[in-house]
Amino acid sequence: MNLINLFAKSLAQVKRNVLHHMPICLCLSHQTSIVSVVYTQSEILQKEVYLFERIDSQNRDNMKHLKAICFLRPTKENVENLIQELRRPKYSVYFIYFSNVISKSEIKALAEADEQEVVAEVQEFYGDFIAVNPHLFSLNLSGVARGRSWEPTLLPRTTQGLTSVLLALKKCPMIRYQLSSDMAKRLGESVKQIITKEYELFDFRKTEVPPLLLILDRSDDAITPLLNQWTYQAMVHELLGLNNNRIDLSRVPGISKDLKEVVLSAENDEFYANNLYLNFGEIGTNIKNLMEDFQKKKPKEQQKLESISDMKAFVDNYPQFKKMSGTVSKHVTVVGELSRLVSERHLMEVSELEQELACQNDHSSASQNVRRLLQNPRVSEMDAVRLVMLYALRYERHSSSILPGLMEELNRKGVSEKHCRMVTSMVEYGGKRVRGSDLVNPQDAVAITKQFFKGLKGVENVYTQHAPLLQETLDQLIKGRLKDSHFPYLGPSSLRDRPQDIIVFVIGGATYEEALAIYNLNRTVPGVRIVLGGTTIHNTKRSESSTTPRDRFASVQLHPDIAIRHPLFDTRSTHIKMFLTQTGAPGTNCHTLFKGTSIFCLAHSPSEWHTHRIHFSIVSGLQNSYFNLFPPLIDVT
Repeated sequence: MNLINLFAKSLAQVKRNVLHHMPICLCLSHQTSIVSVVYTQSEILQKEVYLFERIDSQNRDNMKHLKAICFLRPTKENVENLIQELRRPKYSVYFIYFSNVISKSEIKALAEADEQEVVAEVQEFYGDFIAVNPHLFSLNLSGVARGRSWEPTLLPRTTQGLTSVLLALKKCPMIRYQLSSDMAKRLGESVKQIITKEYELFDFRKTEVPPLLLILDRSDDAITPLLNQWTYQAMVHELLGLNNNRIDLSRVPGISKDLKEVVLSAENDEFYANNLYLNFGEIGTNIKNLMEDFQKKKPKEQQKLESISDMKAFVDNYPQFKKMSGTVSKHVTVVGELSRLVSERHLMEVSELEQELACQNDHSSASQNVRRLLQNPRVSEMDAVRLVMLYALRYERHSSSILPGLMEELNRKGVSEKHCRMVTSMVEYGGKRVRGSDLVNPQDAVAITKQFFKGLKGVENVYTQHAPLLQETLDQLIKGRLKDSHFPYLGPSSLRDRPQDIIVFVIGGATYEEALAIYNLNRTVPGVRIVLGGTTIHNTKRSESSTTPRDRFASVQLHPDIAIRHPLFDTRSTHIKMFLTQTGAPGTNCHTLFKGTSIFCLAHSPSEWHTHRIHFSIVSGLQNSYFNLFPPLIDVT
């Protein structure tokens, strides 16, 4: 189940279907990213695709000597754009490929628009996802949740992307989902509905053991996305940001023009492919060896390469060598920037404490170490908030919790209000109350820690103690021990034998640490093939945006003509104890908004929530805007 090879072969087949030369490919932005992670621009040129255009562009010239390949998502907007294109065609022939299932009514509309009979072919080519690695895919969707429910427009989009993966892999799976997540159940039901509706498309050859789709929710393991990683791909994504295999290095001090944006693709970069899952120390050694191999070509000008800065200086001093070795130059620059950030942000020390918080159960030591690092001026704002988030998740219900004190430390450090609010939001999102698993069970954590320390060979292992919850879940699944009570099947059937083909999908996003776990399972467990996908691929910044429960403690602008509507407000004499949030500082006095009545914002620290009684009659006559209070937060007295 190699997603990249599968996608590349399908695109090659698309090209073979166009019998003559010089096609032009029309793509919207989403399809462009799908193609770009599989093929480089030079590879596309070799396949005689000479021009990329957007089908919604109004400034395209007529080119009747060219044939067009249209690769589009079957959205209403794209279908309408294609209808307009066919009514006034700019190319001689059109080969149309939709990345997902298209309805018969839309096919009919396209046929009616093709009055000049320029359409040679219409097919469904299932590629409505980003193939990141051979065993990893993403839908590039963020903000899929509204509290504990789906963002209405993104459930159908996620369903389409996931069914596209199943059709591309030619799998009609049994479905299991995380019981504690209503979102997982709804997605499973939505996928099942598509499989039932399009049963002819899913009529693949039966296998002895049916494939399995396992749907999980990120909130069950909110710890993994918060940890610094030390393998090459994961580290690049966390510190620099990896977007469709591209890295923006424009902010790197002294960066040359040709390295402001670089591409890291395992399919076209042998060094990257060989070092994808190696740790940072091994990567530095391998780059040094690679540089020394090149250096041997200039025996008269050899010099020692003892550090990353030495390597960068070597490349900068040899322009002709730099021209010959773009790959080496790229990786020296990337690793050099990673090394600079690790040193500048004290990430070795920060990461060691993160691993302690995630894997060990020593509250006294954790409390002291977190407070100590928060007081270190070299620890960045984001790293400080991340440590407090991990502490809050790990010791959420500890009797001696110092979370209020840590929030005060963040305030003294000058951490922004937005980031301070993330601590409370993270506990709301992935805390004990909402988790289906016992993520931080002390006994399990101690057992895992002991297991890892048995194999310690050096201090670098301290930074890789943590194993994601997904690894344990899949281990139980493969051994037939995954409890139906926690991960029920959708429908009456269940697997009796060990699953062989497993597709795992994480609502809220997967991580590269989990991708590494899947890679290792595929290598070490014979007869089992696993593919991992998610609505996005996380780093800390994406985790921050995805884990904010927007409907629960949403920041709202309060206006003078705000009225309160709620079934409990039956009389004008009702007194209410209100918990409000506002875009502003904790405890902000909003007396000007309610005719002299004071209302306080929800404090960023749970121990400092402010309340104030207001008389309903003061605001009952105001009109226009409405502020909906949440029943769990209302105390009628």
